[in-house]
Amino acid sequence: MICAGVDIGSVATKALILQDREVLATAVQPTGSRPKLTAQAVLDQALAQAGLRQADLAHIVSTGYGRRVVEFGDRTITEISACAKGTNFTGSPLGRVRTIIDLGGQDIKVIGVDENGEVSDFIMNDKCAAGTGRFLEVIAHALEVRLEDLGELSLHATRSIAINATCTVFAESEVISLLAQDARKEDIVAGIHASIAERMLAMARKIGIKEVVAFNGGGAKNAGLRAAMESKLGVHLFIPERPQFMNALGSALEAQRLGA
Repeated sequence: MICAGVDIGSVATKALILQDREVLATAVQPTGSRPKLTAQAVLDQALAQAGLRQADLAHIVSTGYGRRVVEFGDRTITEISACAKGTNFTGSPLGRVRTIIDLGGQDIKVIGVDENGEVSDFIMNDKCAAGTGRFLEVIAHALEVRLEDLGELSLHATRSIAINATCTVFAESEVISLLAQDARKEDIVAGIHASIAERMLAMARKIGIKEVVAFNGGGAKNAGLRAAMESKLGVHLFIPERPQFMNALGSALEAQRLGA
């Protein structure tokens, strides 16, 4: 049975095609101002990669903040549920995942998972973009570097410059001020990553940190941020093979369940 999961996030929309336990194709595009059209476009892109048509799909399930705009879906599920399903299905060589940290474009989620892979507790910072993917985009722009280069930059820091502001706008101003004082970009980024890691640690402590801890979302590809988080959390993080697609994978798994 071939199914699809579509994750319509605030910043990026992802689609994943799943046949039984095999991922056939994935696709991602910026969500933009017309999420309904983007959802269809990203699904079409994934289908083209797999050499399939939409009619070949048994079921489609959507998730993410824009999940209800999808007109071609059979069901919607929350990001929390999708994230847990996708991560649990992926598995970890370190053992069963018990805590998931998901860094999205506009929010951070920490999810507690029980022995059966079900959600036991969660917390989100959905009222502030500080520490999110969007936050990192703003900082990269202020530093005049590419977003994907932040991780490598911080690994070459000689010290970590503390960033006191928690608000995205104020943090950007603080970064610009530090640059005017000839602070090294590498040291500024190290401070930014340390600040985000502290924020995640504070959230994780509220629901309790149990190993194995998985790190999902686009931010999981940032090596410097991963290092800062491991230092603050005091644990080794498990990074799934497709950290940005865990929610889409969870949705596709739910789509398969519909046809079971």
